[in-house]
Amino acid sequence: MEISIRNEAVSDHRKVEELTREAFWNLYVPGCGEHYLVHILRDNQDFIRDLDLVAVHGEEVIGHIVYMKSFVVNELGNRIDTITFGPLSVLPEFQKKGVGSALIKHSVKKAIEGGYKAVIIYGDPHNYCRHGFKNGKDYRVSDPEGNYPYGLLVLELQKGLFEGHSWKFYASGAYEIDQAAADEFDKQFAPKVKEYRHTQDVFSIQCRACLK
Repeated sequence: MEISIRNEAVSDHRKVEELTREAFWNLYVPGCGEHYLVHILRDNQDFIRDLDLVAVHGEEVIGHIVYMKSFVVNELGNRIDTITFGPLSVLPEFQKKGVGSALIKHSVKKAIEGGYKAVIIYGDPHNYCRHGFKNGKDYRVSDPEGNYPYGLLVLELQKGLFEGHSWKFYASGAYEIDQAAADEFDKQFAPKVKEYRHTQDVFSIQCRACLK
């Protein structure tokens, strides 16, 4: 399937929010808030405009990836700026066809060209280890509490970046959304039924799992 990748335009905003809603609805929780998250990230100071990308098939926007600034701090108090992507969204009918992988590969290439040193995300290792991500413990990169969550994943763009130190990862505060505001935002879209899916239990388990 042929796709092209380009920067998101203002005219894409609503379509991207709609496709994000479709991609995440009932996946991790009944309903979703990722479309609201995309909406508010664009105006945040941590938003990286050059890495805000859409995948296009024909004339249709079918996928989207957005990056935010983040950072790590070591035991000496030294800081390294990193970047974090998410949400990564693909319309359900185009999933498992390489669209998400293409967005990751293209954006990582741009990140390297832009001089960024590492990508750190929270995600499912089944989806991201194929792209070179490893668990944070492999680099001694923990969450702010010093734990090594199952889904804390690191991709070094500058090899050896984390050697010799222990690090704590801090994502952008923009990812901490107001659920009431997200629910209000969702009223702008066509009604959808909130339902239970087994993937919600899988997600809950993954969020609580840590490596020892």
